[in-house]
Amino acid sequence: MGNFIDSWLEAARFGYDAQRVIGLRMLRIAAGGTDASAEARMMVSEKLAALADAQLAIALALVSGNGVDVAAARAYRPYRRRVRANKSRLSRSR
Repeated sequence: MGNFIDSWLEAARFGYDAQRVIGLRMLRIAAGGTDASAEARMMVSEKLAALADAQLAIALALVSGNGVDVAAARAYRPYRRRVRANKSRLSRSR
C-alpha cells in the first residue's frame, strides 16, 4: 500500500510542479521581449530533448530485459528532471 501512496504523491507533486512551470512560462511569454522569445524557443527544444531521452531510456530498459514498469519509470526521469530545473530557474528569475 505504501508504494501506491508514494507513487500517487509523486504524481501529484509532478503535476503541481508542471502546472507551476506552465504558469511561470506564460507570465514570461506574455511579458514579451527577448526573454519571451528565448523562453518559447527553450520550451520547444527542451520538450524535444526530453522526448528523445525518454525514448532512449525505454528502449535501453526493454532491450536489457527489464519490464514495462521499469521502462516507464526510466522514461519519466528526463521529464521530472527538466520540470524541476525549470521550476527552480523560473521561480528565481521572477
